[in-house]
Amino acid sequence: MDKKSLRETAFGGILNNPVFVMMIGLCPTIAKSANIKDALGLGVATAFVLVCSSLFISLLRRVIPKPVRLHAYFVIIATFTTVVELFLRAYFFEGLYQSLGVFIPLVAVSCVILGRTDFAANHKVGYAVLDGVSMGIGFILSITLMGALRELLSRVGLTVFASPAGGLILLGLLLGLYNCLLSLYKNPRSGAKTLKNGGQAWK
Repeated sequence: MDKKSLRETAFGGILNNPVFVMMIGLCPTIAKSANIKDALGLGVATAFVLVCSSLFISLLRRVIPKPVRLHAYFVIIATFTTVVELFLRAYFFEGLYQSLGVFIPLVAVSCVILGRTDFAANHKVGYAVLDGVSMGIGFILSITLMGALRELLSRVGLTVFASPAGGLILLGLLLGLYNCLLSLYKNPRSGAKTLKNGGQAWK
């Protein structure tokens, strides 16, 4: 792994943010970001499953036969999702577990995780785990930002942002702001730089 690839992967979750750039995982982002507690909880749960799944998929990439690799990926992801669900049920039942509800088992089919399986299956363990950590942090930051802003806006009287429609409006505003910030750092001499792990980021 050269320094350039290492840097791109390490910062991929920010520059190539799964929500604001890749636009995946929007359903849980909007549905469970009405407050910062639920947003952070779901973000951490998703990141944990993503990192662990990337680790094991990369470890087993030469062992899993191609005809059943998709099935194997689902088994691996579902296993770690179950670990998270059992943990929350045992230690946070009356709070986070009940609040997140069906969105906990739905982590198993999260596009944020499924979208990185192919990357993990084609790279060494260290590279795959770094990608998982980066994308996990990117998702945590985006969904937590949504949760913090929606909760703040609701407390000052703008309760519309507590609804799914308000969440969608806020997401659109953040998407616009994020892209504006990226454009400010764009190097006009080189333009957009394509990341090896998918999508585009500004150089």
